[in-house]
Amino acid sequence: MSRKRALVVGGSGYLGQHVLQGFSETQFEFDLAFTHHSTPPPQALLTAFPHLLAFHVDLKTGQGFQAISSSFGQPDVVVNCAALSVPRACEVDPAAAMSINVPSSLVQWLLSFEKNSTLLIHLSTDQVYEGVKSFYKEEDETVPVNVYGKSKVAAEQFISENYPNFAILRSSIIFGPQTTSPVPKSLPIQWIDGVLFKGNVVDFFHDEFRCPVYVKDVVSVILALSRKWITEGKQMQLLLNVGGPDRVSRVQMAETVADIRGYNHSLIKSVSASSVDRGVKSPADISMDITKLVQAVGVSPVSFKDGVRLTLASVAKS
Repeated sequence: MSRKRALVVGGSGYLGQHVLQGFSETQFEFDLAFTHHSTPPPQALLTAFPHLLAFHVDLKTGQGFQAISSSFGQPDVVVNCAALSVPRACEVDPAAAMSINVPSSLVQWLLSFEKNSTLLIHLSTDQVYEGVKSFYKEEDETVPVNVYGKSKVAAEQFISENYPNFAILRSSIIFGPQTTSPVPKSLPIQWIDGVLFKGNVVDFFHDEFRCPVYVKDVVSVILALSRKWITEGKQMQLLLNVGGPDRVSRVQMAETVADIRGYNHSLIKSVSASSVDRGVKSPADISMDITKLVQAVGVSPVSFKDGVRLTLASVAKS
């Protein structure tokens, strides 16, 4: 089989780097490229994966895609990890959220190739749901409560109306080990571990529920979908919840870290999400049913506890 090409849009971010690593380790031979917005691309990433091609792309204007066409060619798979994903930042600048999170320039570029023979795997979010019940299914109505969720719903609609070959993954909080080139944003489990390690009492919400998913499981889903497209060649129009199997509150997340590390539970102060103004509305319960994911892709995400254990095993305590 001839070598296939995979392009990771937003490849210098947290999930993007893990996806590049996954593609570089899979038994399928992939030529790999990624786009980045910040310049220059992280040197540690290029050093770790010397065969990577890096392209500077502006998703708002589409500037940079032409360079990919000429020096890399049409990709077989595009994984879109690029997003303005901090809900508060989206709230402050809705126009930027829409222009970055709705991948119109990316889709237009993919449509410029003669055959629609590229699979677009697009990362969406659990924040498309309203958050008023447990275990949302893919066919449930999307009623986002903030600009971030609204921009992601708009993206899903745009892709499904304009592009024939896609898989949209509604991911929950993604957690796991730090990346090859460390990302500046704080990682959820490492953050909890860090504050409890210091022995300070910290507030955690007892009434906000998610299904956090281990990063390597998200990568497994992306690789499985890529393999399916390359081996079967059947266009897909898939929408999948990608969460872990456990519905947990922020308090339960912290307690899991405390149990594994041996921290005292008295450091975890249980408070209501309504007691804090975060400058953005946050859905209360957007836990997801992942039956369809397991059936369609054959990936069963690890439990929250096992994912946390794997994450903490990668953190050296100073």
